[in-house]
Amino acid sequence: MNTGTEPCTSCKKSAKWRDDFPVEWEGDNYVTRREMVKFLTLGSLFLAVANWITAFGSRSLRRGSQNRQLLGPSDDLKVNGSALFRYPTEKDPCIAVRTVEGKLVAYSQVCTHLSCAVVYDKAEQSLFCPCHNGRFNLEQGTPIAGPPTRPLPRIRLEESGGQIYATEREA
Repeated sequence: MNTGTEPCTSCKKSAKWRDDFPVEWEGDNYVTRREMVKFLTLGSLFLAVANWITAFGSRSLRRGSQNRQLLGPSDDLKVNGSALFRYPTEKDPCIAVRTVEGKLVAYSQVCTHLSCAVVYDKAEQSLFCPCHNGRFNLEQGTPIAGPPTRPLPRIRLEESGGQIYATEREA
């Protein structure tokens, strides 16, 4: 029986398919199924880890910022008044408000709907977004009217020695 690897004994020449497909099997470097599955598994794992780092790593970097930044004297922020500042970087506008009860609160000034600037509305005791009539609760920063659905990121403030400091940006 001829397996196609040696010349045909009756005709003394090689099999016809060898002439059409002259492949040297010893020098060929085919990828096995096992190698391909290993490559795909490791590649998928690498992409999953990269996505996780991108999604959650950036959040943890911004969330835990412990930059203590001086905002100014406590006397400058009167009851039922507001002040603008930038925290944690110069690209992040924020608003601080001293409520009628004297409590000090601060939030990002960027509306969570379409990134318009929110302002303090003294009459309504709320933060107001003039772009689409959005309103946010002053105590928690949660939306109470208009199209915004997410709360404003809160900025933790600390009063000590007659000064106001921004200490942390919450998510």
